[in-house]
Amino acid sequence: MLFNSIEFLIFLPTTFILYWLLKDKIKWQNLFILAMSYIFYGWWDVRFLGLIVLSSVVDYTIGLYLHQSEKLSKRKLLLATSLVVNLGLLGFFKYYNFFVDSFVDAFSMLGITMNTSSLNIILPVGISFYTFQTLSYTIDIYRKKMQPTQNPIAFFAYVGFFPQLVAGPIERASNLLPQFFEKRTISPTLISDGLRQILWGMFKKIVIADNCAVIVDAVFSDYGSHNSTMLVVAAVLFAFQIYGDFSGYSDIAIGTAKLFGFKLMTNFSVPYFSLNVTDFWRRWHISMSAWFRDYVFEPLLFHYRDWGQKTLYAVTFVTFILIGFWHGGNWTFIVFGFLQALALSVEIATMKKRRKFKRSKSKWLRLYYLGSWLLNMLFWLVGCVIFRSYSIGDSWQYFKNIASSNFLQITHYQKDILILIPIIIITLVIEWYNRDKSHQLDIERLRPVFRHSIYLFLIALMFFFAKYSSNTFIYFQF
Repeated sequence: MLFNSIEFLIFLPTTFILYWLLKDKIKWQNLFILAMSYIFYGWWDVRFLGLIVLSSVVDYTIGLYLHQSEKLSKRKLLLATSLVVNLGLLGFFKYYNFFVDSFVDAFSMLGITMNTSSLNIILPVGISFYTFQTLSYTIDIYRKKMQPTQNPIAFFAYVGFFPQLVAGPIERASNLLPQFFEKRTISPTLISDGLRQILWGMFKKIVIADNCAVIVDAVFSDYGSHNSTMLVVAAVLFAFQIYGDFSGYSDIAIGTAKLFGFKLMTNFSVPYFSLNVTDFWRRWHISMSAWFRDYVFEPLLFHYRDWGQKTLYAVTFVTFILIGFWHGGNWTFIVFGFLQALALSVEIATMKKRRKFKRSKSKWLRLYYLGSWLLNMLFWLVGCVIFRSYSIGDSWQYFKNIASSNFLQITHYQKDILILIPIIIITLVIEWYNRDKSHQLDIERLRPVFRHSIYLFLIALMFFFAKYSSNTFIYFQF
């Protein structure tokens, strides 16, 4: 079931009313949330509910045995079982065809023809997200950072919690699971705050992301027939498409969770105002970045600490190549991750000099910040082209076409682009102005007449642009 669908428009208020009729009955609320979460997910394809149940059963059971066992070898075996089952499922459904095709291509380069065919494997929506949630649970128990739950309903509800099930935020058991044992309360203030955040997320999805997608899809699918200006415009619009789409989903998920008395972690924090790549990844898809930091980067950095400074560079490359690969089985994602790691390595190497310059209070400091921001955004746009392209060859040709074309005019979609530009600029201004708020539509301090005018204006824009709205979210494919 999709957030931007008629089904969800019926599902959400129905679930909300029935859920709060069970007020003060935490066990029944948890069971109800679990049932509705499975309905929410099964609406897409009921067959893949079995994967969520399997992952939940495996990690719930392993968590109990990890807590009971003190023998290190047995604990390692239990953890390895969790890793094999979860990553095995993820690897098969998400990467099988990638490895088969890469294997065939490698032998073709040697002049050997392999007669093999890819399987028509359907990628289960959200598998990358709930797999990481269950893994964080068993890993934290293995590290003795948390106690396992004895309540299977609460654990299954944590894994399948419908607001963030299919595209995050990737919640840690240490944050979300305890909330299933606490008494939840609802208030007009909380409902209002949740609805405002949902509205802001829907606005970014329907008005910005989906309208950018119309132009982006047309240009990237036929980049050879567009001039350099249109290619650059499409790259810029894709940057805002993916941001509006994914941060919009996160806002809807977080706002929806508030309606049921739950607090999810912030997943985006004005990333397009970052001054460097390091800061960008602290603000973009925060839950994923934090997951890789805690379960990949820091353990590797600690384990290979004897290597000295080169450990930091090596671990950075491993981590970000895995982050790229996490997005899907395509070399474009791997190259995207490699380039991010390369930029981060440069920033690590120049960190001391940059800090010294900032402390110098030079008259050129403002120009330095402006240049840093422009360079960071340019680098992100390069990454966006690679990320969006169908193959490495396509991305390379896309860049060549930008460099070889001399046409400096917008040849298509002039009207749509002229409408989108001011909307995007206004959105960025609002996000910057409310950057320290829990979300960008946290405007309770304004007079009611101004607040409600803004709400009505956003809703009107959504209705106006709804005919262009896509029924999918970008990160469903990851």
